[in-house]
Amino acid sequence: MADFLVTLMWSSGAAAVALFLANGGAGQFTNFAQTITSLGIISGLIGTDFVLVMIVLAARIPLIDRTVGHDRAVATHRQLGKPALYLLLGHAALLLIGYGAASGLNPIAEIWPMLTLPDMLLAFAGLGLLILVVVTSLVAVRRAFSYEAWHLIHLLSYAAVLVAVPHQLSVGALLANGTWQRGYWIALYVLALGSIGIYRVIAPVVSSLRHRITVAGVTEISPGVTSIHLRGQNLRALGTAGGQFIIWRFWTGKTWWHSHPISLSAMPTDTTVRITVRDLGAGSSRISSVPVGTRVSMQGPYGLFTDVARTAPRLAIAAAGIGVTPIRALLEHSKFAPGEATILLRASTDDETYLWDEIAEIAEAKGATVYTMVGRRSPVGPAWMPERDARRGVTISSVFPQLADSDLYLCGPTAWLDQVEADAKGTGMPAHQIHSERFDW
Repeated sequence: MADFLVTLMWSSGAAAVALFLANGGAGQFTNFAQTITSLGIISGLIGTDFVLVMIVLAARIPLIDRTVGHDRAVATHRQLGKPALYLLLGHAALLLIGYGAASGLNPIAEIWPMLTLPDMLLAFAGLGLLILVVVTSLVAVRRAFSYEAWHLIHLLSYAAVLVAVPHQLSVGALLANGTWQRGYWIALYVLALGSIGIYRVIAPVVSSLRHRITVAGVTEISPGVTSIHLRGQNLRALGTAGGQFIIWRFWTGKTWWHSHPISLSAMPTDTTVRITVRDLGAGSSRISSVPVGTRVSMQGPYGLFTDVARTAPRLAIAAAGIGVTPIRALLEHSKFAPGEATILLRASTDDETYLWDEIAEIAEAKGATVYTMVGRRSPVGPAWMPERDARRGVTISSVFPQLADSDLYLCGPTAWLDQVEADAKGTGMPAHQIHSERFDW
C-alpha cells in the first residue's frame, strides 16, 4: 500500500501534463514563442501539482500515516519543496520569454504587460510566499529560527496556494467547463485543502472536545525535564500505540498559539496519560510550567514507531537522552516473550538518566535485558558509546548479539542516532528492520 501511494503521488505530475496535452496542448508547439510558452505552462502545472501533493502529505491523513508513516511523508514533503519552487520559477521565466517572443518584447519588458493580466499580481505574490517558505526550510536557514517562528512562516504555503488559484481560472483557464482538466484540478484542490480542513482542524477539534483533556499535575524528574500528567475521558479510545506521538496545544496565555509534537511516555488509561518534556527552547520551557487545570487540545496519535512495524521475532531498543520517552511507552506496549527483547540506555551524565528506573521495572516484569552506558562520546572506536566501553571492545553486535533476528528501534539526538544506525547497517542488517525516531524538525 505504501508503494502504491508513493507511485500515485509521482504519477500525479505526469497526469497533469497528459491532460494538458490531450486538451489541445499538444498542438501548441508550432513555433518558438508557442513552444516556450507551452513549456512554461507544463512547468507551472507540475510545480502546482507538487505543491498540492506537499499539502496532502502535510495534512496528517490517517491512511498515509498508517501506511507511509508520518516521518516518511514529512521527508517527502520537504524533498518536493525545491523541485516545486524551481518549476514555478521556470514557469514564470518561460512565460516571460514566450510572451515576449510573441509580442516582440524582451523578457524584462514583458513583465509589466504580464502584470496587467487578470490576477497576475496575486500569482506573483503566491510565488513570493512560496520562495519565503522554501528558503526558510533550508537546514542552514531553519536553524536561525525558533520552531515557533519557522512554523508560522511555513503556514504561508497555504496562502501561496490560495492566492495563485485566481490566475489559473482567468489566465490559465485550467478549470474551463467541459474539460478533463477541470475535474482533475478541482479534485486535487479539494483533496489538498479539504484534507487540511478535515484532519488539521475539524478532526482535532472533535477529538479534543470528546476527550476533554486537562493538566492534572506537573512533576520535575530531573533539572530541565518535566513529566506532565493529563486527565481526560475515554482516552483508550484514542487507539494509541506505544512509541507514537500526539500534537498538543496548551491553552494558556503564553502557550495557546503553538502546538507541540510530543511522544507519550506512558500508555493511556481510560482517564490518564503522561508526556515527558525536556526544556530545549522557549516553547518547551513554557509548557513545563503550565498550571493544573489547563485545557489541552490534541491532534493524533501519529507515527509508525510502534510494535506494529516489527518484522522480526526479537526486539532491540537503543535510546539516548530524552529519546527514552517514546521508548518507555513502546516497551510497555510491545508484546514479546521473556528473553526476546534487549534495551540499551545511553546518557552523557547521571543527570540524564530520565525514566531509567521505570524502564528497568517494565523490563524486569516482561523478561527483557537492559544495558546502560553513561559518559561522554568516545574519541576512538564507535563514537555513540562512552570511551571506556569503546576501549574494551564493545560493539553493537555485542550489545545485541541476535541483531539479525531483531527489529532495532532507535530514538535520540540525530547525530548519535545516525552513528548507531550506520553501525547496524554495517553488520548487514536490512533497512526495513531499523526504525528511527529523530528529535529534530
